[in-house]
Amino acid sequence: MPKFLIQSTYTTEGTKGLLSEGASGRRAAVEQIVTGLGGKVEAMYFAFGEDDLVLIVDFPDPVAMAAVSLTVKASGAVHTRATPLLTLDEIDEAARRQVSFRAPGK
Repeated sequence: MPKFLIQSTYTTEGTKGLLSEGASGRRAAVEQIVTGLGGKVEAMYFAFGEDDLVLIVDFPDPVAMAAVSLTVKASGAVHTRATPLLTLDEIDEAARRQVSFRAPGK
């Protein structure tokens, strides 16, 4: 199952919501949306600095991740970025594949 790193930053309104319902309330909301699309939350951490929330999630396919991303971003309460995560075996497989490429100007 594809794995993603999600880094999120709350807007002012999102932060007010977090203060109102607490971290456990947000955990429940995240679990509901992820499992509702056949995924699993591997890790969820709150942070401070550039990111307010960091997650590692599994989804059945990239389309499920895109559906979550679009829905969450449309709320206006959270800014997110998702990064696909690859296993060591997946990188080894990628390294073995032959790619025909010519650099520009060569």
